[in-house]
Amino acid sequence: MHDSDAEYRTPSVASTSHPSLIDLQDLQLDDARALLEHAGQDSGQASDEPPLAYLQRVINGLCELSLKDPLTGLGNRRHFIATLERAIEVVARSGESILLLLLDIDHFKHINDTHGHLAGDQVLQAVAACLGHCVRPMDTVVRYGGEEFAMILPNCRPNCGRAVAERVRRTIESLSIPATPLVNLHVTISIGGAYAPEWVRSTTDLWIERADQQLYRAKADGRNQVFLDLPHEISVSAEEKGLLFGHFVMDQAATTPDSAPDGAGPGGHSTHRVNA
Repeated sequence: MHDSDAEYRTPSVASTSHPSLIDLQDLQLDDARALLEHAGQDSGQASDEPPLAYLQRVINGLCELSLKDPLTGLGNRRHFIATLERAIEVVARSGESILLLLLDIDHFKHINDTHGHLAGDQVLQAVAACLGHCVRPMDTVVRYGGEEFAMILPNCRPNCGRAVAERVRRTIESLSIPATPLVNLHVTISIGGAYAPEWVRSTTDLWIERADQQLYRAKADGRNQVFLDLPHEISVSAEEKGLLFGHFVMDQAATTPDSAPDGAGPGGHSTHRVNA
């Protein structure tokens, strides 16, 4: 740039007398700092921390809080829906088996009415902590609302889903929760679950509804039960499989019509098992 053009240039941040475009004194951060402090996070600005870096840390902290349930520390409903939407995309692209579980504490109103809401909060916290220890790092556990929780379990094959849910149910059933110095409470949970339809882009509402129907069955069957909506297994011929998967499938049996392969169905057509 020519020297004659310099006088028309807008001064950059570095060329001004202010070290930053943002003066923290002009921002009303008291409420944000109070929220972070209540959550046990450091809300103060370090002496050597640049204003922009500090502001970004405050924003990150608030974003994290917006996805957490304040009582249990688990993810909240907002976090749950966002994770479920991402899971639907994964299933649609890869066909991965992902299990959604809805878990409801049985007779929770009776706990509140008999032992008080403080004891009810202690039950929620204990159950939440126990659920957090029942899952893998890749899994998601949230407080869905009230006394209801949810789990999203990726890479969980249908032949393992019931065993996983039963292990969670039994773990909660064996839990002893101190409500008062003299009283320990024991609770049970009902569990309903559903797999996302493989290779299909479903919706969060439909997936939740299917799991919720199974939870209703568990409640109606006497509580402390597990009911799952498992994928249906169907049998398709080699020709049907080719129509489903196109050029991704190379069926060698179609090139040798004179010899029926092992597992051939009636008429010499081979059959394959796929999840639907």
